[in-house]
Amino acid sequence: MSNTPVKETHTFQTEVKQLLDLMIHSLYSNKEIFLRELISNASDAADKLRFEATTDDALYEGDSDLHVYIEADQDARTITIRDNGIGMNRDEVIANIGTIARSGTKEFFGQLSGDQEKDAHLIGQFGVGFYSSFLVADKVTVTTRRAGLEKEHGVRWESTGDGQYDIETVTKETRGTEIILHLREDADEFLESFRLTSIIHKYADHIPFPIRMLGTPMPAAEGEEEKPAEIETINQASALWTRPKSELSDEEYNNFYKHIGHDFEDPLARLHQKLEGKYEYTLLLYLPKRAPFDLWQAESKHGVKLYVRRVFITEATEDLLPRYLRFVRGVMDSNDLPLNVSREILQQSPAMSAMKKGATKRVLSMLEDMAKNASDENTDYATAWEQFGNCLKEGIIEDSANRERIAKLLRFSSTQDDEQTLSLTDYVERMLENQDTIYYITAETLAAAKHSPHLEVFRKKGIEVLLLSDRIDEWLTSHLEEFDGKKLKSIAKGELDLSNIGESAEEDKKEHEEAAKSAEPAVKKLKESLGDKVKDVRTTDRLTESPACLVSDDFDITGNMERILKQAGQDVPSVKPILEINPEHELVKRLAKMRSKDKIADFSDILFDQAILAEGALPEDPAGFVRKINSLLTQ
Repeated sequence: MSNTPVKETHTFQTEVKQLLDLMIHSLYSNKEIFLRELISNASDAADKLRFEATTDDALYEGDSDLHVYIEADQDARTITIRDNGIGMNRDEVIANIGTIARSGTKEFFGQLSGDQEKDAHLIGQFGVGFYSSFLVADKVTVTTRRAGLEKEHGVRWESTGDGQYDIETVTKETRGTEIILHLREDADEFLESFRLTSIIHKYADHIPFPIRMLGTPMPAAEGEEEKPAEIETINQASALWTRPKSELSDEEYNNFYKHIGHDFEDPLARLHQKLEGKYEYTLLLYLPKRAPFDLWQAESKHGVKLYVRRVFITEATEDLLPRYLRFVRGVMDSNDLPLNVSREILQQSPAMSAMKKGATKRVLSMLEDMAKNASDENTDYATAWEQFGNCLKEGIIEDSANRERIAKLLRFSSTQDDEQTLSLTDYVERMLENQDTIYYITAETLAAAKHSPHLEVFRKKGIEVLLLSDRIDEWLTSHLEEFDGKKLKSIAKGELDLSNIGESAEEDKKEHEEAAKSAEPAVKKLKESLGDKVKDVRTTDRLTESPACLVSDDFDITGNMERILKQAGQDVPSVKPILEINPEHELVKRLAKMRSKDKIADFSDILFDQAILAEGALPEDPAGFVRKINSLLTQ
């Protein structure tokens, strides 16, 4: 027998206290969402019971009429939400209500600004769930029992939201969960049946389980006793995705999204299709307006739920959509999978594989349509790219089958316009005569990319260069080697030959050869002075204003990639860069004439460290660099 005390008092996890305080102050104008969240939880509990009961019918305990019951008591000033779903045991109550077991919680609170409207959106992305009860209640009592446990294993949880909660073992005759909200003084509106009914119609009409309430008493005929009120089903209690599109309004679609996405805003786009053929399945998928708070957490869950013939099976799995589409929300309903499907069956099922493939293609089609219709007035795709663009870049790496389609969805800044983004298709259309390569540069920031000395000859010749400043861009470009028959090339890697582009190409080539010959003494001195700091020293025609820059060999990782990996804790051997010098720069000409070994050494170090700084990195010895610069300035 357990030695656990019958009743205990616990302190809320710190993050729960913060969330409660933030919700009460940020969501004061949207209190009605408490009912949406609690009904959603009750529906999930019914879904889970129905799924578990497919292999253990005894869990129904003789009652398979799954439903949610809501009751308002004006005298006691309480609202009760009761379900006969899966219920919870003691440990689950503590885990689900006393703590927020989510990755990224700390980062979420760090994003909050104090602006109530902005914070309300963030809280919506985080998900408020059960804690929304305290928007309208100053005390909440939860009584629950997990299906399959004896009646004496019920659990009662109670709190006034002041930092503590009580939990005790009680007897509960029926499975499921009952939540009693003791309303605040300013929440009387929710005691009115018509108010509760309107909220149910607004947010929960699509819930596939009946939501029941006690109706108004029937008026009695003269001489008869008043007839008692009857229990009524308020919602349609049919899975929204099974209904024809022609019967559904935008409001119904949007409210369903808010239910499954726990969001306060309408979605950016939606996709509703029933597919028939070898496998039959229905998709109702949504694109949010804002990225979920945990989009970049390794443990973040996907937002698509799998149903089999309208019975909930699972959610948050890469078996439904690839990881790079983890921002999509919605449902997939199959007619071909067994109800007792396991994770292993999901991974091996031809039907599941076909559904995943079909859903992926249709999400990409939805994004393609948005991109095609983008304009100054229609900025939906620009919003989608801002929020989820880096996820799509992951798709280039992960999804070779759809790489070409995803590549057309990519957007980049460029030297032609670093404030507006352009597609690779746009870039190819704007290429100069004789240009057969798509040029790009990667850097830690957009500013570092925009001001890189590597761009100098490209600006002189009017050749557009893509400016890539997201960390994932280094991996992206290693997997996207060409587009539309044009190779992609980093302007900071390997030899550069622009001799066939531009009207004065031949003349420029001749001038560079003459300057390179005169710079040979400088090249020799730099090689001797820098030694094993560099792989090589050579003249270049890629510089017009700067004296030097660093270049990687074609098959070496870039300096930016090396820094990224080291910052991530990777043990990466240093790759020696190639130092390229501008033979026409005054500093290089001066170095060529120097004879003092000490001055040559200092001058060489300064040129090398300047090139490192131009990359957006720091020299190995910043203080030494400053000392040498100061010495040079005083001469």
